[in-house]
Amino acid sequence: MSQHMLETGLNCALPCVAGLMASLVLETLLRPRPRPPWRRPGRANLIHAGLWSLGFAFELALFRRPWLAAAVVLSFVLLLVLVNDAKYQALREPFLFQDFEYFRDALHHPRLYIPFFGLWRTLVAAGLFLSALGVALRIEPPLAGGLPLYGGIAALVAAALGALWLGRGGSPALTFTPETDLRRLGLAAFLLDYARAERAPRVPPPSPFMPLSPRTGPRPHLVAIQSESFFDPRPLYPQVRRELLAHFDALKATARWQGRLRVPAWGANTVRTEFAFLSGLNPARLGVHRFNPYRRFAGGGVRTLATQLRESGYRTLCLHPYPADFYRRDQVYPALGFDEFIDIRGFAHSPRCGPYVCDRALAATVGRLLEAADGPLFILVITMENHGPLHLERPPAGEPGVLFRQTCPAGCEELGIYLRHLANADLMVADLMATLNGLDEPAWLCWFGDHVPILGRAYATLGAPDGRTDYALWRPQDPAARGRQPRDLAVEDLGALWLDEALRRG
Repeated sequence: MSQHMLETGLNCALPCVAGLMASLVLETLLRPRPRPPWRRPGRANLIHAGLWSLGFAFELALFRRPWLAAAVVLSFVLLLVLVNDAKYQALREPFLFQDFEYFRDALHHPRLYIPFFGLWRTLVAAGLFLSALGVALRIEPPLAGGLPLYGGIAALVAAALGALWLGRGGSPALTFTPETDLRRLGLAAFLLDYARAERAPRVPPPSPFMPLSPRTGPRPHLVAIQSESFFDPRPLYPQVRRELLAHFDALKATARWQGRLRVPAWGANTVRTEFAFLSGLNPARLGVHRFNPYRRFAGGGVRTLATQLRESGYRTLCLHPYPADFYRRDQVYPALGFDEFIDIRGFAHSPRCGPYVCDRALAATVGRLLEAADGPLFILVITMENHGPLHLERPPAGEPGVLFRQTCPAGCEELGIYLRHLANADLMVADLMATLNGLDEPAWLCWFGDHVPILGRAYATLGAPDGRTDYALWRPQDPAARGRQPRDLAVEDLGALWLDEALRRG
């Protein structure tokens, strides 16, 4: 029995150790690249070894083939490396623990994810995994079951859990700057530490939104438009025609406030900007929850702009032409103060501009809601028309002359697609201004972009924006309009400024 156990242990030890070393080599392909193991905190190496050993033990128990077990776990590590590379290239941020739920979302909403991962990455990951599985099943005989094998697996699991227990503390505080934390800790400890941070007790910071004082006269309707990927590209790209955003220029020229907006997202992760606007909380105060506040933080209830307005007699609505369960909005919004959420089901018969509902269809819905209102409304609109991946669309023939003053360099076709949708967003501005001008009741419009678009090839050729978007606070015939004098803001300060202007100063 002892000889059998020794042979089984030796048969498993070499694949386990070799796979562990290979996983560290794969980490060198990450962007940003982590420090080598000898420059990391000791606990980070314990966590890496512990998680690797648990994965190896699980696959060994499943297949009873040690080399296959190592290959399967390495395939998963390679998948994380490839996903990280794709995300970092598109969004300038490494893969986080909070991103694991996007694997599920990719099955339900593949258009939003798979094109950014890339066909070649998908084929490489799938090909390597299937090849390793097929070769190992053919040439590696399974180990005999029984006490020698499963006793060894139990010992490996115990050792792995011990390593994770020893690595549970003693690390300097996380910075929640993902690039810094990944470089310092390596992939395994980086992911596990972010998971632990998310499960820490939730303590919401104090809200900047307090009950409003009584007001004489009618309360104005408040319409907020979070425009998908909206920013003004003309200062950055002189090739773009000035008249592309003529209506937005008119909005700014008669706005109470307008300017550049600092947002906590680049290219995606709309909910970061969305929650900052609604909550008024600086993302830095949310800790790890800044990366997706709707996962664990916001569902417990946070006082928001919508909460304050509902307490003041407003009916609060959100319009978003996409499935309600995306980002768990259907669960989170009632806790954030919304009376009603109109998702894609409310736009089943609305026209599409590309794959998504047209911006102007949303403006028409806002108009109908305002016309039918019997009291003050707060409406948050989250548009979808300009959502990527833009490279899957093709512009109509002859359109570049409408968008560009001069020929755009080769490889910048995505910019033309983006500008076409941006022109429709500008028409949405015109529709909303006309609607609010025609109302008998007072009304305000808050317009802002959630983040800049993903235009990788155009950025590489023409230069990239600094990440800020644009905003404007406007009401019809505003005697206090400040015109084109800009005031730059952080998005978490936008809601409080808007309420101060609309409900306190008037």
